[in-house]
Amino acid sequence: MLQFLRKTEKKAKSVSEAKEAALAELGVPEDEAEIVVIDEGSKGFLGIGSKEATVSAELKNPELFAAKKFLADIFESMNLDVTINAELTDEGEISINLEGEHMGIVIGKRGDTLDSLQYLTSLVVNKESEGYIKVVVDTENYREKRYNALIALSNRLAEKVARTGRRHTLEPMNPYERRIIHANLQDNSEVTTRSVGEEPYRKVIIEPKNARPYHKRPYRHSSYESYNRSEDISEE
Repeated sequence: MLQFLRKTEKKAKSVSEAKEAALAELGVPEDEAEIVVIDEGSKGFLGIGSKEATVSAELKNPELFAAKKFLADIFESMNLDVTINAELTDEGEISINLEGEHMGIVIGKRGDTLDSLQYLTSLVVNKESEGYIKVVVDTENYREKRYNALIALSNRLAEKVARTGRRHTLEPMNPYERRIIHANLQDNSEVTTRSVGEEPYRKVIIEPKNARPYHKRPYRHSSYESYNRSEDISEE
């Protein structure tokens, strides 16, 4: 699992040099760390009795740092040049937006790769956190585009199911996308939804409400069959 320093302490001839060394070891700019000057040091007299300055630096948000470092390491191993913009929202969530070329590789088929990156980043972040922190990883506004596409799809299929009276089974989706379908149609007066199957092939079924059960009609003999049957009996 990802390992990194949360806090460090450095000594140098001056406060500025000690601070620079501490930030370099943490791997963050000054605005992402809490700097404390423990000892400003002294030059002494004619170089005699001089004392080095001591500075401590601690990450302001280790969870945010962990998310950025984890993703940076992954993209480096994939030889992808990706800019990682991460921030802590007012709701306490970590929002990460990725920028760069070849973002199609990062998104993957139906967002599978992006979802996996989000899931793994969430594991890393919450290993460092005392409470649960939601993590959202996005690129090229994919999340919103996919959400709108699923809303449009579910509305269109709901109309078809209501019109034809026949249920429709969608392609396998992850839990997040299934929840979008369920939530969008939960107040629909004509159709209902349910999920079936096992992960990762679990899928949503849209079906009509109060659908009439199909009953097979009893088989009736025709007059011709009855006539032939009576002849068979007479010949016995």
